[in-house]
Amino acid sequence: MSDNNGVTNAAVLMLALGEEGAAEVMKFLGPREVQKLGEAMTSMKAIPQEQVEQVLATFNEVADQSSTLGLDSDEYIRSVLTKALGDDKASSLLNRILGGTGDASGIESLKWMDAESVADLIHNEHPQTIATILVHLEADHACQILDYFTERLRNDVLLRIATLSGVQPAALRELNDVLSKLLSGGGAAKKQSMGGTRVAADILNYMSGSNEASAMEYLKSYDPDMAQKIMDEMFVFENILDIEDRGIQLILREVQSESLIIALKGANEELREKIFKNMSQRAAEMMREDLESKGPVKLSEVEAQQREILTIIRRLADEGQLTLGAKGEEAYV
Repeated sequence: MSDNNGVTNAAVLMLALGEEGAAEVMKFLGPREVQKLGEAMTSMKAIPQEQVEQVLATFNEVADQSSTLGLDSDEYIRSVLTKALGDDKASSLLNRILGGTGDASGIESLKWMDAESVADLIHNEHPQTIATILVHLEADHACQILDYFTERLRNDVLLRIATLSGVQPAALRELNDVLSKLLSGGGAAKKQSMGGTRVAADILNYMSGSNEASAMEYLKSYDPDMAQKIMDEMFVFENILDIEDRGIQLILREVQSESLIIALKGANEELREKIFKNMSQRAAEMMREDLESKGPVKLSEVEAQQREILTIIRRLADEGQLTLGAKGEEAYV
């Protein structure tokens, strides 16, 4: 589900499968995937039979070519199903999926909550406690939670995330008191490696321009060297210039045209030309025309689409299909 079209097709497929089939598939999805899928499902009204048949045909094609669907997550769907299907249907579906596993607690519960609810729950805790909680969450989720804090608290928490080198078992036990079992299972009493400049950079990548600038100024005033390390770890939209042409072509296959048009409204000419160069001549001409004819776009909309594309790029990098970093480096499988 890397783009809007993919999410829509997946939502159609889930609705076509029915409750039992959807339950068997969705129990392997993570919280963020379920959120996107749930939002797509709840926005659907009447679905044309032709669209359903097309989605099923596409799914059959992909399934025939794959030895596995690659679903390896152990997360279970939660609150998003209620939003997608309503209380009764979601309850029935959850019962099938969850079986006897019981309710998730602590940090697992936070992963299924919306950002505002998590912020309300933890904003009065000590900033160090908040930082320790946020490093357990996905970077975009943590960023959304930080957006609900005051500027002072947001910057303080981000600084603590950047300087956090690990979490001792004693600290985790304290968090259990705050969140009612932050983590499940005992395990060896070994310090867990969490936080650091990379985590702070990942969170900053999702922040709006003004919040990011404020946070970076605060970090620079505390420790210029650390702030520079964070900046070196960050991958921003302009860094696409450093990706090799084959990598750009790979990215373009994953990005919807409308999303790219909006994102490029906020890009410089050099970056635009880099993108056009890796399209067919006809596609590049059409993209140029669409950019010229596109009216003014809100900065927040441009930043949102750029973040979506950066999410796709990071996924491709995590999968080993391209390498981010120094110009000219790349790795393909």
